[in-house]
Amino acid sequence: MLAEEQDEHWMRRALALAERGAAQGEVPVGAVVVLDGEVVGEGWNQPIGSSDPTAHAEVVALRQAAATLGNYRLPGACLYVTLEPCTMCVGALIHARVQRLVYGTVEPKAGAVRSQVRLLEQEFYNHRPSVTSGVLEQPCRDQLTGFFHQRRAQIKAQKRASE
Repeated sequence: MLAEEQDEHWMRRALALAERGAAQGEVPVGAVVVLDGEVVGEGWNQPIGSSDPTAHAEVVALRQAAATLGNYRLPGACLYVTLEPCTMCVGALIHARVQRLVYGTVEPKAGAVRSQVRLLEQEFYNHRPSVTSGVLEQPCRDQLTGFFHQRRAQIKAQKRASE
């Protein structure tokens, strides 16, 4: 399988995980940690359901990968995520020594890779994973915009019903 095909394969898995989050009322973001062609960790956004502000998809996947491997360092691993990571998640993948980050769509409000803050380009970090962006960008974006469109419609309907 070509590298581009592999990236799309794993991003599709991340999209499916994001859908699980959406079904639970969470913002649909999914993440997969792959090492040597095998999934070692995966997750979806769970901060609401778990009452844990750190339960972003990336952190959940990184925690699972670290537990699977018995090591908080994940050299050689690739993190696939449907949305550009935030500041917290970038810090987590740096500390885990993830080799490569692949994300689907940008996070224009709080993206910490390219959109707002370019944390991975800072020279004071002793680890900088390579970055590939835009893998299955449109499906990743559509999943998020569809979720928020539906959520806004529900809120409007609830307001009308209570009036």
